[in-house]
Amino acid sequence: MPPEPLLQVRNLRCGYGRIEAVKGVDLEVAAGEIVALVGGNGAGKTTLLRAISGVLPVGSGTIRFAGEPIERRRPDERVALGIVQVPEGRQLFGPLSVLDNLRLGAFRRGRARTRVNLERVFALFPQLAERQDTPAGTLSGGQQQMCAIGRALMAEPALLLLDEPSMGLAPFLVEQILETVVRLRAEGVTVLLVEQNAVAALSLADRGYVLETGRIAYAGTGRDLLGDPVVQEAYLGV
Repeated sequence: MPPEPLLQVRNLRCGYGRIEAVKGVDLEVAAGEIVALVGGNGAGKTTLLRAISGVLPVGSGTIRFAGEPIERRRPDERVALGIVQVPEGRQLFGPLSVLDNLRLGAFRRGRARTRVNLERVFALFPQLAERQDTPAGTLSGGQQQMCAIGRALMAEPALLLLDEPSMGLAPFLVEQILETVVRLRAEGVTVLLVEQNAVAALSLADRGYVLETGRIAYAGTGRDLLGDPVVQEAYLGV
């Protein structure tokens, strides 16, 4: 039998008030994978991530993490299990220093682990080490994204939920951030990536899902989705 997925979503429905944004989604992420979730604006990508991280209540369906049902768990309990989200738009605490923003990500870790994780983040993002005493709100867009990812890594995620990490960044910074995603996978972090740049996301993903108006329209390996003529025309601008 194949190993149980690290994350397994079944018939998930959720939304905002009477608006159902996710309409019966099935999705799996195996340990060690990068899985891309792509689709147009309003497809339900961010809503799905928020449901997985616990920020948004689930209407119906199940979410299992490492074999355990978590759809009724609080967000902080999911962080303790190893699910950590980097939100769309970074959402840093602008007046606080880079160092303080990073430390906030380690609120469930002891001092010893916090020191180790800081060293890891600064090795991954040397620019943050150089500006650790700078207010996070004064960083460039790329540096803010590094800080947001670094804050998530301070929590020692087993599953990292990345929501639009390339938004608003120059192309060379997009490449740098996506290279970081690949490096994190090599270090043992499983990644579920929501990304508007569908070609870039599927190029580095092991597998991908195309979400359309709250439902999975296509699923397959990143390579297969990139080569699918229908997906190319509808979602990749080819």
